[in-house]
This record gives sequence, structure tokens and C-alpha cells, in this order.
Amino acid sequence: MIQSTQNPAPKFQAVTRSNVEKTHQWASLDPELREGIEVLSLVLPFRTNKYVMDELIDWNNLPNDPIFNLVFPRSGMLEEDEFNEVRDLVRSEAGKPEINAAVERIRNRLNPHPAGQMTHNVPQVDGEPVPGLQHKYRETVLFFPAHGQTCHAYCTFCFRWAQFIGDEDLKFANKEVDQLLRYLRQHPEVSDVLFTGGDPMVMKSKVLERYIRPILEDPELEHIRTIRIGTKSVAYWPQRYVSDADADDVLRLFEDVVKSGRTLGIMGHYSHGVELKTDVSREAIRRIRSTGANIRMQSPVIRHVNDDAAIWKDMWREGADQGLIPYYMFVERDTGPKKWFELPLVNVWNIFREAYRNLSGICRTVRGPSMSAFPGKVHVLGPVDLAGGKALALEYLQCRNPEMVRRPFFAKYSATASWFDELEPLTEADAKFWPGNWDSDSLSEEGIQLTVSSSDE
Repeated sequence: MIQSTQNPAPKFQAVTRSNVEKTHQWASLDPELREGIEVLSLVLPFRTNKYVMDELIDWNNLPNDPIFNLVFPRSGMLEEDEFNEVRDLVRSEAGKPEINAAVERIRNRLNPHPAGQMTHNVPQVDGEPVPGLQHKYRETVLFFPAHGQTCHAYCTFCFRWAQFIGDEDLKFANKEVDQLLRYLRQHPEVSDVLFTGGDPMVMKSKVLERYIRPILEDPELEHIRTIRIGTKSVAYWPQRYVSDADADDVLRLFEDVVKSGRTLGIMGHYSHGVELKTDVSREAIRRIRSTGANIRMQSPVIRHVNDDAAIWKDMWREGADQGLIPYYMFVERDTGPKKWFELPLVNVWNIFREAYRNLSGICRTVRGPSMSAFPGKVHVLGPVDLAGGKALALEYLQCRNPEMVRRPFFAKYSATASWFDELEPLTEADAKFWPGNWDSDSLSEEGIQLTVSSSDE
């Protein structure tokens, strides 16, 4: 790892609802766009930063610029009557309680915690539920450090939007690394720990170290072979690894993880190739990889942002050229402003296939399209013609019931379905792959309980 030399270091400057009007770009926005942002940012979390605004957004390409649509909320993200209700309250200068009541009602409709995250995904230590911990798949535990419950910028599609609206009842978070360590000691089947959020990389290096270092030093945790960090910082604030005051300290911690004999995976959320092409982004990638860590690329297909095979092909190719590993193409989750971003599953599959078939083998590490649904990661294999009729072939890449992993099954063909629960089994034999038909005893024998939680990364 090479010492950082950039001087003077750029300062991180958050842009939120309270100060966006002070940016020089705000005045150039169409008034209708400005009002949409002002209204939507009362319902959905809004936060970006000066780097994203100055380096990643083409302000001459509004409203179609992909990064603009990735970070700025738009009026179409709500049902028309809901948007009009909040807009009219704002225009009439209604009181805060009246606005908050309307906002809360809309948020509750937006499925704030999909895939059973609050109802089926909280494991226990010594009979007590552990907040901020999830364990859905046998090998992987997620941990939500309390100090990492924000991001350098918020994605408008983010399925964890409920983490950022200030409602403690909807937030996963834990300050106590001791609970994580106790749980891991009790579960030797776990090999991977994923630190997620929010974004763990908003934490100072000393705080991040307090969560990671104990795993490296505990002799009872030698079964933990991989530490993952889910982060968008590599795209939204690459200075974190280049010129922030503790950038070198972060990279030394990364080196120590690798020196411990473990794999360190930076699960980089990249939604568009433009995020890979600035000088500081390239330098951040180079410095992270110099520690021995690997960076994997993942994102959902997002209408208005990257719903084009050429975008994915170029992004995966650019990432591989810089030493990144294409990892997952996801399907947009059934939460938040899903209707604004979603595409039919067959469309997403076509985007994946068209991009994939135009890449060399070095990029074909990528998997997808994948739905992180209640039962597990549902891989869309594509449409097929069978004796029973036209169908959609599927498989589980991960599943609450490990016996079902990589066993093909079929749903009735649908040109419009955009999520797993909109599909129907093709035959009675296929119906057993839907969780309502699982044998709970067989799940227990596998050691996977429906009361433990999920790696949706």
C-alpha cells in the first residue's frame, strides 16, 4: 500500500434538502424538477455530495442523465395522487404534523423492509434477538454497525431507504460488537461476515477497526474466512481511499485482514460505468487492490439509469480492465419507488443476456439477473418452451432451504411480472419451490430456521 500524496485534500460536502439550493447547479434546474425534488425529499431520503454533482452528473443531459436519476428523487417515484397530496400540503404551507401524517402513510405503503427482514431475519443470542444482525443463508452473517447507518449519497432506488428516514422502529443497527462475536462463536457453520448499512465506509478508520479487529484476533473465530464490506463509497466518494485524513489507516486495516489469511471482499455498488472513469476513482481502486483486497461489482437493473445492455457491457468491461470482479446483476427490489425503476423480468433477462454474450470470459464471473426475495436469491435463467407450455426457468443461487440451491424449476411465463411473488408455478412439481409449500421439518434438519435472516448483498 502506497502512502497518499494528494494535497490539499478535498473536503467531503454533503448536499441535502436543506442546502441543495446553495449549489450552483440548482438554479439551472427546471422549476418542475426542483419542486419534484423538494416534495419527494420529504418522503424518501435525499442526500448526495459535491463530488457526485460536479464529477458524475452531466447537467446538459437533464432529466435523462443516469447519475442524476440515481441520486435525485423525481415526482414520478410516487403515485400521482400521493405526490399531489404532499405537493399541495407544501404549497399551502400546511403544518408539520399534517405533512408528517401524509408522509408516514405513504411510506408504510412502500414496503419499507422487504423479504422478511423484520419478521423472519433476526437471529438470537442466548434466547434474545440481536438487533443489527441478520443470518438467512447458512454461511453468511450480515452486521449493521450503528456508526455506519448513512451513506456518502443515497441511491433513489435503494431497498434500505427505511434506514435513513429517522424512524428507529425501521432501522437495523448495533453498537455492540460483542453480540456479533458471541453469535459467531455459537455458529461455526458461518464462514463469511458482511458489514453493511448504510455504508460502513462512512465510519472513521478507528471505528471501523473496532468492529473488524476483534474477529481477526479471536482464536475461536478461525472459521470466519471472509470479511466483506458492502459499500457505495468506491463510486460516490473514492477520496475515502485516496485523500481523506485516515485513508492510509483504512488501507492498513485492509492489509491486516489479508495478512490474517482471510479474504477481504469490497462489495462495490456500481450502477453505471461513469462511476469508474474519474481519475480519483481509478486511484481508489488501485490503492484498495494493492492491499490484497478484491473489489466485486454489483447493482440492480434500474430503469432511467442502466436499463441498456450496452451500459452493462461497458461497465463490466471497464471494471475488469481495472481488476474488479463482475459479481451480480440484481432485479430491483419490491420496495420504495419500485414502479419508477422496475422492469419485467424477461426484459431484465434480455439485458443481461445481450451484455453477457458480448463479453470475454474474464467478465463472465457475473451472475444474474437475481431477485433477493423472501426464500432466497432467485436466478432468472430465461424463457423456455416446454410440453406444459411457455415457461420461465428459475433456480436458487442461495436459499433458506439449502437443498433447493441450483435445482431448476419453472414458473408460468409472464411478460409483465417484475418480482417473484408475481409468478405462479408451472406445475405441481414446481410448486414445492415456493416457500409456502416447504416442509418446515426438512428446513430444521438443514439447520436453517425461518427466523434467521438474509444476505441480500
